[in-house]
Amino acid sequence: MSKPEDRRGEGGAGGAPVRIGRGRVVAFAVIAVLVIAGGGTYVLRAARQSDAAVAAAAASESATPRLDAAAVLTVPHLVVRNTALGPSNGEIALVPLSNPGGPRALVDVRCERVYSVAAGGFCLTAHRGVVTTYQGRLLGPDLHPVRDVKIVGGPSRARVSADATRAASTVFVSGHSYMDTGFSTVTEIVDARSGKGFGNLETFRIVKYGRTYKSIDVNFWGVTFASDDEFYATLGTKGQTYLVRGSVAARTVTVLHENVECPSLSPDGTRIAFKKASGPSTARKWRFTVLDLRTDVETPLPETRSIDDQLAWLDDQHVMYGVPRGSSGRVDVWVSPLTGGTPRLLVPDADSPAAVRP
Repeated sequence: MSKPEDRRGEGGAGGAPVRIGRGRVVAFAVIAVLVIAGGGTYVLRAARQSDAAVAAAAASESATPRLDAAAVLTVPHLVVRNTALGPSNGEIALVPLSNPGGPRALVDVRCERVYSVAAGGFCLTAHRGVVTTYQGRLLGPDLHPVRDVKIVGGPSRARVSADATRAASTVFVSGHSYMDTGFSTVTEIVDARSGKGFGNLETFRIVKYGRTYKSIDVNFWGVTFASDDEFYATLGTKGQTYLVRGSVAARTVTVLHENVECPSLSPDGTRIAFKKASGPSTARKWRFTVLDLRTDVETPLPETRSIDDQLAWLDDQHVMYGVPRGSSGRVDVWVSPLTGGTPRLLVPDADSPAAVRP
């Protein structure tokens, strides 16, 4: 009598072992090799394309005319962070106010955020590696570093007082943007002459509607200076934001107005340009607005796009800000009048603008 056909290779009942034919094993191995080879080819092609893009950007940069930084510093100009692709991406750049969209001068100082006045500036840096470290660099009138100070998180905002004796930084210590519902910031002011800090603004006394206010969720960001002692900033607490006026000497901040983020004081000291939030925190939108400190009246700006930036004043009637160029990672500086007219491109491939009139 012949034996029954052995079908264990097709799957036996009762958990019997399955025997895979040699042909299937060979076919699977061939497919795996082809997939790995294809993946390697893709990675190699992507690397070559990336190298080609870097080489093209470097060639384009070397062919671009440059101005002399020392010469530009003697005339009215803008200090920006260069965002053009190429080896100088992230470096400080200078453009004359007479031709802001034209050739630029470069300063060999790389920043994540920068701000400057005629007497000096402040540059926030990130050194990315296995462990990312951060640093604040106080700059002299020529925009070269004169002193380094410690910062404790990812750079977000930087400002200096008109005489460059005070510098302020805002950094993220959790989350990575103001869209994150759980973000936390550290905002500090330092004496630019000594590098001595005045501590986290969260240690300052908060006066809200005539009473001392305390809460464990307090955050500050976006300092703008009125003098070497007086400043304005954003206070965030319990899901609300407020404009506060502070004193370094008194270590006190006082609430002035609701729903104000990233304030910027006008050159004449009478108005605050800021971003005003609307919508839920998970889908927040901003509208650039100007607050008259004398009348407490708000005026929305002609710019209607939702942009996350701290405005800077070009002059008493215009403000500047960085606008991401789609998903390319590049940023341009735009300018908007306070009323009437339309926003326009001011400096391509740039952000962190500051107007300097020596």
